Amino acid sequence: MILMDDIVRDGHPALRKKSAEVSLPLSEEEKELLNKMTEFLKNSQDEEMAEKYKLRSGVGLAAPQLGINKRLIAIYFEYDDKVYDYQLVNPKIISHSVQQAYLANGEGCLSVDEVIEGYVLRHYRVTVRAYDPEGNEVKLRLKGYPAIVIQHEIDHLNGIMFYDHINKDNPFYAPEDAVKIG
Repeated sequence: MILMDDIVRDGHPALRKKSAEVSLPLSEEEKELLNKMTEFLKNSQDEEMAEKYKLRSGVGLAAPQLGINKRLIAIYFEYDDKVYDYQLVNPKIISHSVQQAYLANGEGCLSVDEVIEGYVLRHYRVTVRAYDPEGNEVKLRLKGYPAIVIQHEIDHLNGIMFYDHINKDNPFYAPEDAVKIG
């Protein structure tokens, strides 16, 4: 079971390194890693489990956050009465909207212990191509909050942290046509 101690923190070299493509079919270890990542997300959102194991709540986890530079991400959360439950191998954004979006309360990250204030501008809509753990191609079209979550996780695969997107001179800058979420 993945615990908070297993998640590397800001400053760890794995978080700033571009992760390697994963060859298909996945190894049993890679499938198990994805299952453990999903299990962590579910546990972190379960009040009893989170309290018992002192887990911070998360909606996405990328392998580099465990010190593993492989292009693997897990996403699990409920939003607008829909459950988003993905284990993605080699995810890639293949198209996106010009329109931007941001979370009203800013973004957080399991690898960043302190609160970093400011708006993280992202694409409002994205289309992502990836593979599932069985090697089947997956194409996702997401908008709003789910699109922000997947962009945050894909950034981890490229060594990019959420706060890299915050305007250094004006942290709460947002274009007028950007969609404010939350």
